[in-house]
Amino acid sequence: MVSLVEYGVIPIDYASIRASYPSLKALEDKICDLENKGTIIRLKRGLYIVSPAVSKKEISIELIANHLYGPSYVSRESALRFYSLIPERVYNTVSMTIKRRQRFRNYFGQFDYISCPVSYYSIGIRQVIREDYAFLIASPEKALCDQIVYTPNLQLRSARALQIYLEEDIRFDMDEFYKMDVTIFEQCAEVSKKTHMISHIIKLLKQ
Repeated sequence: MVSLVEYGVIPIDYASIRASYPSLKALEDKICDLENKGTIIRLKRGLYIVSPAVSKKEISIELIANHLYGPSYVSRESALRFYSLIPERVYNTVSMTIKRRQRFRNYFGQFDYISCPVSYYSIGIRQVIREDYAFLIASPEKALCDQIVYTPNLQLRSARALQIYLEEDIRFDMDEFYKMDVTIFEQCAEVSKKTHMISHIIKLLKQ
């Protein structure tokens, strides 16, 4: 029998809970009881996480985002904040996916998923490995690309407009910007629907 505590911060489904209570017949009743006692927290229908008060481990929002809807990777402002490239606190967790757009709300906040083509999706994804789990997140370059390409109604018609957006609108760490790998932007530009805006990033980096 597997103790629920052993799952730590990894989201669990019905099968995982069943493994902790193999002789139990009324699994749904047990799940309701565990929820009511605060032992587990519902992420969405059929997916839960052991309460940090029980597991004694810090929850990973990025890991939750990966498990809620996939394939997906954390990106845009959520990833930029993760890397400390922007100063503003982020309230929603934003991810990219090859599936249709989706949104989930649960105890840990709102999780938004933005659809993109497979050819674009696969560029610039990192696996971050922690002590007992791992999650997928955009590289800093891909996160910025996603921010530029998939922010609704964002129009940056010149490299200067892009620079103003970075420095004033999202207060991007420009010292880190100029250290970025231009090849990732070039790969994104080849398959993106907004090649012209990514080209402004490339121009700034090469000037």
